[in-house]
This record gives sequence, C-alpha cells and structure tokens, in this order.
Amino acid sequence: MANFKGHALPGSFFLLFGLWWSAKYPLKFLLKRNKCSRLCFERVELAEGIVKAVFSLVGILAEQFVPDGPHLHLLSEDRQSWVKLMNWQHSTMYLFFGISGIIDILTYSSLRIPIGLDRLILSLAVFMEGFLFYFHVQNRPPLDQHIHSLLLTAVFGGSLIIMMEVFLRDNIILELFRTSLAILQGTWFWQIGFVLYPPFGGPEWNETDHGNIMFITLCFCWHFAVAMGIVAISYTLMYWFVQIKSRKASAMELGQLKNSHVSLLNGSDEE
Repeated sequence: MANFKGHALPGSFFLLFGLWWSAKYPLKFLLKRNKCSRLCFERVELAEGIVKAVFSLVGILAEQFVPDGPHLHLLSEDRQSWVKLMNWQHSTMYLFFGISGIIDILTYSSLRIPIGLDRLILSLAVFMEGFLFYFHVQNRPPLDQHIHSLLLTAVFGGSLIIMMEVFLRDNIILELFRTSLAILQGTWFWQIGFVLYPPFGGPEWNETDHGNIMFITLCFCWHFAVAMGIVAISYTLMYWFVQIKSRKASAMELGQLKNSHVSLLNGSDEE
C-alpha cells in the first residue's frame, strides 16, 4: 500500500464494482416484475460472487508472495520481530471479502442459505476493512491520518447501509446509496495515491499544513457529489434503456396482432 500502485489497485476494484452496481441495481429494480429477468439476475449474483472470491484470492497471493512479501511467515527467523504486518493486514482484508464471495456463491447455488446472510457477511467484510484501516495510520503525519480517516467515513457508512439491507432486502434506495459509497471509496483511494505518492513527480504536499487538510476535506465532498452524479446518470440511462426496449416489444406485439387479425379476415373471405 505504501506507494501509488498500492492505492490505485484497490481503488480500481471498488470503482469497478461501484460502476457495475450503478447499472445492475437500476435494471433489477426496473425489471423486477419480469420473472425471466429475476432468474437472470440470480445468475449475475452468482457470477459476481465468483469474481469477488477470485479477486480476493489474487489479492492475498499478491500480498504474500511479492518479492519483499512475508511469504506466509508471521515471525522472523529469530522470532524477535513481526514480518511485514502491513501485508498481513491487507491479506486479512482480502480474506473477509473472499469469504463474502463464497457466501454469495452458496446463496445463489442449489444450497439453501438463509436470506440476508450474503449481505451480513459483506457488511462484516467492509467493517473489517475499516477496522484495519483505523489502526493502519497511527503515528503518521496529520494529512496522512486525515485523508485516511475520510476514507473510513465511506467504509463504515457502507458497512452500516449493507447491514440495513439484511432486513430491508432489495431496497433500491439503500442499494443506490451503497453504490455511491463504493464509487466514493474507489475514487478516494486514487486521490490518496495522488496526494501521498504523486506518480508524475512534482512538489510534495506539506502534510502538516492545516490549509491542505481543509482542502482535502473539500475534495472528499466533491468526490461524493461526483459519485452521486454517476449513480443518477446511470439510473437515468437504464430507465431510458428499459423504456426503449418496452416500446419495441409493444410495437412487435402490436404488429403480430395486426398480422394475425389480417390472416383471420383473409381466411373468412376465402370461406
């Protein structure tokens, strides 16, 4: 994590999931009366669980077996010090998201899993992410601590929203709010990378300047506004898409009815 790529990678993960949810949940809501679409979305949830589990496994392996990684060693050879605890923290975070992916797979497979367990485990995974990050930035410069604490706002907020989904299943408001927080997490990870580890060089940020802390707080609000705007635009596009498809389907049905009516008239004339 202590570099730009280490923040861009999880940022891309959350951003991609957020963008995917911004299209999936509006479509699911707008097509909820369609039985065929409901079965289709269950398969989508199953595939999403597989992707989540695979990505988590890749994350764990990457954290453990990079050249300077701990390689599954928690203590040094002389047993006098810990080995790469930061990598172990990240591996633990990926572990809980992997468990969430496995529960998703079991929920939408042939096994009978209690409804809501998938949301409960996902909420726990997001909470563990925030819990680990809370103790991740102790004794760091003020700007570093502040920019990560803003991330915790999105993380713990997302965990709370997902926990509410355990009891309020398929609530489109909660789903869209969770989506906006996922997008916010993704873009904010990128923002942290640009602030703390500028990829293109340039002057470094003064991490003790109060003005920088105030500006970063403004940036976080702007990121949230953009995230909500993305969700709103995506919902509008999905609404238009469904409306266009519905009109085309209605036109085809009307054309078939007209053709069948004409055929009946022709048949009666021949008689």
